[in-house]
Amino acid sequence: MEKQLEIELIIFDMDGLMFDTENISYIAWKEAANQYNYQISRDLFEKTVGTNITKTKEIYVDYFGEKFPFNLIRDERVKISNEFIKINGVPIKKGLYELIQYLDGINIKKAVATSTSRNRALNLLSLAEIDGFFDYILCGDEIENSKPNPEIFLNVADKLQCTPSKCLVLEDSETGISAAYQAGMIPIMISDLKEPSEEIQSIIHCRMDNLLDVKSFLEENF
Repeated sequence: MEKQLEIELIIFDMDGLMFDTENISYIAWKEAANQYNYQISRDLFEKTVGTNITKTKEIYVDYFGEKFPFNLIRDERVKISNEFIKINGVPIKKGLYELIQYLDGINIKKAVATSTSRNRALNLLSLAEIDGFFDYILCGDEIENSKPNPEIFLNVADKLQCTPSKCLVLEDSETGISAAYQAGMIPIMISDLKEPSEEIQSIIHCRMDNLLDVKSFLEENF
């Protein structure tokens, strides 16, 4: 990012970006599905990353067929995930608290745009003790169109009266990056697991390993 770029708003994804919950989610989906004799592969699960529950259901039902007991498996998955977090706490991604502390001292609005439900998002943000940090939080069950549709990002910018081209989006999923790009925003991909596809590499502003790198990047450019 060039120094002359003016940033009015930084939008955070949640799962996989702030919290290392995607691995927990995969294990929970896998274990829950096994109870009903269905096998969810890592590749299949990753197609649901960054999507809301409606899109997730569509992906699984399209793959397994109409008899797939999505609601039952989803409920069991929630129980497994909640039990893990109850015992182990919310797994915080590297650099989250340092980045938040830095942003607290500069004049940039902060928001969350997550595909998960509002109840779950507020619970995790509260457990991490950062729920009061953000100016606005918008969740997957409060919009009509899931990422990669840009609706969630555009709604956040509109709510906070920010120009999309002056919004920086931090995302870990290709679905989220695509949504941010379509919204006309500045997408930064935080990915410590795998390289983005060539298509995504062509639209991201840059890729970083963790949120500590984002803090350093902002310190150098603002």
